[in-house]
Amino acid sequence: MPPARISLRGRARSVDVRHSRQHRSPGDWAVDIGIWLLLAAIVAVVIYPLWFVVIASFSNQSFVAAGKVTVLPIDVTFSGYRLVFGNVRVWTGYKNTIIYSVVGTALNLLVTLPAAFALSRRAFPLRRVVMFLFTFTMYFAGGLIPNYILYKQLHLLNSIWVFVLPGAISVWNFIIARSFFETSIPEDLHDAAQIDGLGDFSYFLRVVVPLSSAIIAVIGLYYFVGHWNDYFTGLVFIRDEEKQPLQNILQSILLGSQTQTTGQVASGVSAQEQQQLADQIKYGVIIVSTFPLLVAYPFLQKYFNKGVMIGAVKG
Repeated sequence: MPPARISLRGRARSVDVRHSRQHRSPGDWAVDIGIWLLLAAIVAVVIYPLWFVVIASFSNQSFVAAGKVTVLPIDVTFSGYRLVFGNVRVWTGYKNTIIYSVVGTALNLLVTLPAAFALSRRAFPLRRVVMFLFTFTMYFAGGLIPNYILYKQLHLLNSIWVFVLPGAISVWNFIIARSFFETSIPEDLHDAAQIDGLGDFSYFLRVVVPLSSAIIAVIGLYYFVGHWNDYFTGLVFIRDEEKQPLQNILQSILLGSQTQTTGQVASGVSAQEQQQLADQIKYGVIIVSTFPLLVAYPFLQKYFNKGVMIGAVKG
């Protein structure tokens, strides 16, 4: 088809679209307005609780308790944040959590991606048996006491490895990655790589991994959030306070502020003031623990949305 005819057809389509928009019925406009209002209400319901925690952490807690803090902070104060960040243990917890999360996520990807790719290959004869063994662990677990004994025998207790090695692979993320490799990496690429003399390992590193940025970002985010929010491991398997993650440090600070509230009533300090300070520390702790993830998520959102959908439907 000549270029002039293509351009004329494209202009005709744009004119038809503008014409249809100008001649929409009142019912169409009413439906659109209703949809936008519904979406705005859903966004407000989701965002407002987070926004309230933010403004409450900066506000005088007497106004928060009275229900006067709704949209903007009142009587801005940073006393809660000063107490949280003035504690040296918070910075130690941040350092530990960053190390555990980065090292753990790197190991997770290093184990999950090659395993998922290997089991996505139809030429692998035992892939269904191995997949069953992976899936079996999703329904049955050893329990806390056997795990504790096992970690003790492996000398994992009270070390960084208790955060990293036991959860080196998540079967759920493994299944997502395997489905992606099966449905989104064409088999023709493997045939072309074999013609060029690439082995399976070289094909995985030089062809598959560069084409898998979306799924790497998705499962990497899943793994990182899991490590960042890991509270139970530090509570049960870590005894040295210098090795505690941020979540356990913040919990001890929060409990300490509440204990201090009940213990200082007799010393002449108002119980109401102490309770207000404890509440402000509580809101500050929530912001401190979630802020890094809130900052990182917008940069990974496009990969997250794309990676969740890719591999979900076979084309």
